[in-house]
Amino acid sequence: MTETSRRSIPFTKMEGAGNDYVYINDLDGTIPNLSELAIEMSRPHFGVGSDGLIALQPSSEADFKMRMFNADGSEGRMCGNGIRCLAAFAYENSLTDKTNLTIETLSGVKTVQLMMNSTDNIIAARVDMGKPILNTQLIPINTSATQWLNQDFVVNDETYQVTAVSMGNPHLVIYQEGIDELDLPEVGPFFENHPLFPEKMNTEFVEVISPNEVRMRVWERGSGETLACGTGACAVAVASVLNGLTATKVVVHLKGGQLNIEWDRENTGNVFMEGAVRTIFTGEYFSQNS
Repeated sequence: MTETSRRSIPFTKMEGAGNDYVYINDLDGTIPNLSELAIEMSRPHFGVGSDGLIALQPSSEADFKMRMFNADGSEGRMCGNGIRCLAAFAYENSLTDKTNLTIETLSGVKTVQLMMNSTDNIIAARVDMGKPILNTQLIPINTSATQWLNQDFVVNDETYQVTAVSMGNPHLVIYQEGIDELDLPEVGPFFENHPLFPEKMNTEFVEVISPNEVRMRVWERGSGETLACGTGACAVAVASVLNGLTATKVVVHLKGGQLNIEWDRENTGNVFMEGAVRTIFTGEYFSQNS
């Protein structure tokens, strides 16, 4: 097949706290094999290079629908940084004039508020991530315990104290010092692929700076170590409150930037995430499989 006969797919590459995805407009539903396309476009050198692919699709219950695929082609239920960028993608491409959008995900409908500067350019977005899930059967984890809060968990003969939280995606939160020296590519896959986790697992390693600040590194299922993870930052904030380590408002420092997380524990019970969004570049991709 010659390059001129391949399908040309317009795309935008965006990042939120360094979490970079390829964004495509699939409102007409004509782009096939999104999982294969995610693998293809996410590859460095041979593709665009990204943590995955996010497609904007029509929704019968919200303004838009988000479908999110990791770099290995697996479909994720939710992506906090991704949904913020997707709302900006829709606005910046004149697909909506709303600055408060509802977006359907596999974890339910989420609300995103776009934040503008004095020249009406998007500088950040705040998303209502909903209520954290603490029930192990819903996270899911194959265990008889109802919750994992500072739970002993053995990996490679080493015992970790873990707290399990789902924010639409499953997360294990682990507190330890020296996270910069941690060999995350070595240990991360053992958590991700542990047999107790039927849908695999995302894992955050966290250092507490103060009652209002933490640092984290994340191993994402299907993508490996990434510069940021929005649902992971939310899970860390919830776990930190449950373990008595921080207040309900916390700044989470990630390799790619920072996110402001608030758990409105006493009122709605929902978690809110705020952070910058940025378009890196746009282009056309000639798919090898379309």
